[in-house]
Amino acid sequence: MTTAYLTTAQAQNYFDEILNSEGWDLASEPNRIKALKIATRSIDRLAYKGDKTADTQDNEFPRGGDTDVPEDIEWACCYITLALLDGRDTDLDFDNLAVVSQGFSSVRSTYDKDSVLPYIAAGIPSATAWRYLKPYLLDASEITLSRAT
Repeated sequence: MTTAYLTTAQAQNYFDEILNSEGWDLASEPNRIKALKIATRSIDRLAYKGDKTADTQDNEFPRGGDTDVPEDIEWACCYITLALLDGRDTDLDFDNLAVVSQGFSSVRSTYDKDSVLPYIAAGIPSATAWRYLKPYLLDASEITLSRAT
């Protein structure tokens, strides 16, 4: 069972302070809870620097001995939740952003999966959420070497 990074009350406090939160405002309580849980799972699918504070914790945060989830992660969760409640579909986004050409007569489409934006490829439906998550992510171009003795 997924434990969301925020309760609906905590998320409501955040959404009370931002513009364009209609997706949240119009959603039912059950859909808000579902969206928060899906957003949390989306965040937890990514690879982060450091280790979980406790091996037994449900989510990826807190990390590195911290006792609290960073605000950036909570805010990212809110923006992903809002995107989901607004009807964003990361699979559709992935397909649409990869289109490099389309046709009309004799119907054709050409896709370039390498041209998809990184946050869409990672399954995050919000660029704003991605900016909050990015500082915590492992750099894919780095490798860690250790010497076995």
